Amino acid sequence: MKWKNGFSASYYAYIVDPVSWRETKKIEITGGSITRTEEGLRDSADIQCTKYESGKERYIRVYLDAKQNGAASHVPLFTGLATSPARDIDGFYETSTIACYSVLKSADDVLLQRGYYVPAGSNGAEVIRDLLSCIPSPLEVEGQAPDLQTSIIAEEGETRRSMAEKVLLAIGWRMRIDGLGTVRLLPKASEVSAQFDPVEEDVLEPTIEVEYDWYSCPNVLRAVQEDLSAVARDDSPDSPLSTVNRGREVWAEETSCELNSGESISEYAARRLKELQRIRLTASYDRRYHPDVLVGDLVRLRYPAQGLDGIFRVTSQSVELAHGAKTSEEVEAV
Repeated sequence: MKWKNGFSASYYAYIVDPVSWRETKKIEITGGSITRTEEGLRDSADIQCTKYESGKERYIRVYLDAKQNGAASHVPLFTGLATSPARDIDGFYETSTIACYSVLKSADDVLLQRGYYVPAGSNGAEVIRDLLSCIPSPLEVEGQAPDLQTSIIAEEGETRRSMAEKVLLAIGWRMRIDGLGTVRLLPKASEVSAQFDPVEEDVLEPTIEVEYDWYSCPNVLRAVQEDLSAVARDDSPDSPLSTVNRGREVWAEETSCELNSGESISEYAARRLKELQRIRLTASYDRRYHPDVLVGDLVRLRYPAQGLDGIFRVTSQSVELAHGAKTSEEVEAV
């Protein structure tokens, strides 16, 4: 398959047995969309289908079958928990719209015991594996995850998923869910997954929205590490984001500080303030579907006329279950 070219697409789903994680009964799909994000439950879907049996929660898996000049591809797009079908009845013809949640929903619905904490020195990936042991899907770790440098204590209303999120942030890794519902823990992306340009890989639609977000950049940062804290300030008259030139203070705070070897909390605060002051360049566009690019991946964009020329991290996606699996994407410059 050459994904930059056109292809015919068909979609369907299967009910998935939560014990064996295998597909059982087939469901015909008439439309829908899949949304992917960097945080929270990571993905969700709204699926339109016919003759769906309501009244019971079940896991479903959505597939894309793409065909192109004799070539074909069978791509799993989403696996999650299907609930709350809305029925639309027109005479004898009935359609259902199913709200589907991520496989992480099972962990988000379970509160942790009061007093739960993760001690320093624990392996981050193994802690997350234990926290997410209540979900039916597999969990895979890619690489050797670091250990926690400090203890993490559960807050009021903490769930298994929210605590896993805190551990993930502390070790500086990311979590993604593939189309088969497998949860993957892996380091942040360091290599480009795809390149889009107007010559060789022209897959972007003409309308591109670009935004330079300097408004929220801080000029004061408070870093907190256990019983230590430090405040870094940008009061330089030569800095456009400083307290002097903006005429006001914009504060930020970090409580999960990853200090470099030999770095003091004050040096960390000064370093992180400079990093946070990098002007945030974001863009959104529609493009043709590409199976190798998911949220958290890096793409190289070469559209200098539109102000997009560099490496960007994908922060969100929405895939339409329609002609060509059109993908709406948001990216951020790195």
